[in-house]
Amino acid sequence: MTAFTIAWKDMKIRLRDRKGFISMLLMPIVLTAILGSALGGLFEEGGSLPDTTVGIVVSSADDITEQFVDKVLQAEELKESITLKEYKTEASLKTALKKQDVDVGIILPTGWGDGLMKGEIKEVTIFSDPEKEIQSTIMNSITLSFINRVTSVSIAAEVVSKELTAVPVSDQDIDMANVIVGLAKELSDIASSNLNAVTSEKDGKKPISGMQYYAAAMCAMFVLFNTTVGAKSIIQERKTETLARLMSSPIVQSSIICGKFLGTFYFSFLQFIVFVIATHYLFGVSWGSNILQVLVIGLAFSISVSGFSMIIAGMITEEKTADTVGGIGVQILALLGGSMIPLAAFPNSLQLIGNIAPNKWALDSLVKIMNGTSWETLTLPITVLMLSGFVALLIGSLKLRPR
Repeated sequence: MTAFTIAWKDMKIRLRDRKGFISMLLMPIVLTAILGSALGGLFEEGGSLPDTTVGIVVSSADDITEQFVDKVLQAEELKESITLKEYKTEASLKTALKKQDVDVGIILPTGWGDGLMKGEIKEVTIFSDPEKEIQSTIMNSITLSFINRVTSVSIAAEVVSKELTAVPVSDQDIDMANVIVGLAKELSDIASSNLNAVTSEKDGKKPISGMQYYAAAMCAMFVLFNTTVGAKSIIQERKTETLARLMSSPIVQSSIICGKFLGTFYFSFLQFIVFVIATHYLFGVSWGSNILQVLVIGLAFSISVSGFSMIIAGMITEEKTADTVGGIGVQILALLGGSMIPLAAFPNSLQLIGNIAPNKWALDSLVKIMNGTSWETLTLPITVLMLSGFVALLIGSLKLRPR
């Protein structure tokens, strides 16, 4: 009971702080509105091809299929942007897409290339990650362009063949004008028609909007600031001897440490909930169909943030130092975690380093929930966030000194 009393006392102190209220709640809402509106275009279709890893399943080999893979997807102008990975089955490709080993998946059906030369259009299936909408759209365009080109050649060859074989061998008076007119008409028809030769699949998910992304990003970043706020409250109590008096009282030391941890946890989780509600009603942000998943991620993230605040409090004794280290640290983690710039814009090496940022796990999970995801997908981030929080709490409690 003593731990909850200490936590509630810390909570009330922070709620009375008007400056803290403005910086921890109003600022993220304002930034969400600005970034979501100004940078929402980054999430729309268009633009040049970014670095893309394409997974491909070639059901059967033929000259046309090899030409598409080797001379189009790996052409000089695309080779620097596209990394090609071949898979044996559709199942293995979907697994790679789920693990984010590839950005876009392409399945070329059996007899696809030979069929194109005969005028038979077999559907190419393109699987895409909703977060990689730009890459998916461009790959769709490249594939359709190739299909149109090959089909045009096929139609041209067929028309010429029909026109020429219709003329007797002894007849040297071939009406080339009619041949050219017929060929031009056929090419015009095929170029302007909708072949429906490519089917895109996004697992029934729509790409998120810029407002949705930056709502999740600002939420993750500003909740992360509680690592510094929670640590500073403990450092202040150490400076005023309040912590020393608590430690020398009959209260068990573990209850005091848990109370300080819970104080940061309460405020972080409350901030998370208020922000989710505010952005939903002010900006119409959809946080997904499963609000329980959102709350569980918020709970796990708050535990992680509270744990790291205890480490800072245990290792730093000066409030100004905590401000500096905490402020710079949070900004670096916010950048690495994708709270400022979407992680898809980073090279793979930086995306890998970003895994050290707790806000990256929270942001990535919130984006997936917005798209619709299973509990199984969230198991890893929830485990990482909660485990890191409790390990940080243990280390911080061992380092924490009353003076």
